[in-house]
Amino acid sequence: MKYLYKIKISSALILLATLMLWSCKKDEAKVYYLGGTNPVLTASTNALDLAYANADQTAVVFSWTNPDYKFTTGVSSQDVTYLLEIDTTGSNFTNPSRQQVSISKNLTFTISEGTFNDYLLNQLQLVAGVSHNLDVRVTATLTNNSAVIHSNVVNLTATPYTIPPKVTPPSTGTLFIVGSAVPVSGWNNPISPASQVAIQQFTPVSPTVYSITIALLGGGSFKLIAADGSWNEQWSTAIKNDPNEVSGGDFIFNGNDALGPVADGTYKIVVDFQRGKFSVTKQ
Repeated sequence: MKYLYKIKISSALILLATLMLWSCKKDEAKVYYLGGTNPVLTASTNALDLAYANADQTAVVFSWTNPDYKFTTGVSSQDVTYLLEIDTTGSNFTNPSRQQVSISKNLTFTISEGTFNDYLLNQLQLVAGVSHNLDVRVTATLTNNSAVIHSNVVNLTATPYTIPPKVTPPSTGTLFIVGSAVPVSGWNNPISPASQVAIQQFTPVSPTVYSITIALLGGGSFKLIAADGSWNEQWSTAIKNDPNEVSGGDFIFNGNDALGPVADGTYKIVVDFQRGKFSVTKQ
């Protein structure tokens, strides 16, 4: 019996040692992130001379170094995604209107004068004909959105030029809203009863910006028209009842029905033809 008891103890010790060895090997097999190097960003020029006649020509080329993400197994083989950000100096990349461009794998990005001008006018909403100070940086992340590393900040100056509106404004100089989101008249065109015409008419803020504050029904749709009684000029979203544009976004000429707010209420709608964007804000 003592012999068998010793055998059992020895077997238990061997099993325990095996488990401990397996555990150690398992720990040794873990992969740990060791870090990376902040990308070094450079620009082909720091002063952009933009011109409408050169819209297709290169405005600037941004280049940056590889962050060389490293793990205990060596240099990472995962794909790296880069986010190029352009913002006004002093905003520290917190401006909600800053331009952001996602770039996969590449270490360079070329921007034409027309595209860069569009960034300044339509995204950053800067004044044309005036020189502006800009900050640019690149943020690197691995494919699982981890290990975020920022580059240095590059300073630029650029003067945007005036361009035609992104979406052609109404030839009539007037704008109306119709649709199931509009109480009383709905999709009636001509708008009826006649007392609704003034209620559904936008106020021009500028030749390219129109605004209206109006009661809307939750869950309805709408379109914008240039003239009461005509469908010849109309604007709305590209995707019919797009839930991503309930609070605003891009709009186009002759689009599909735009989805209105979820809940009944009074809303302010601003339509910017210069930028091709609209907003819907609860009042």
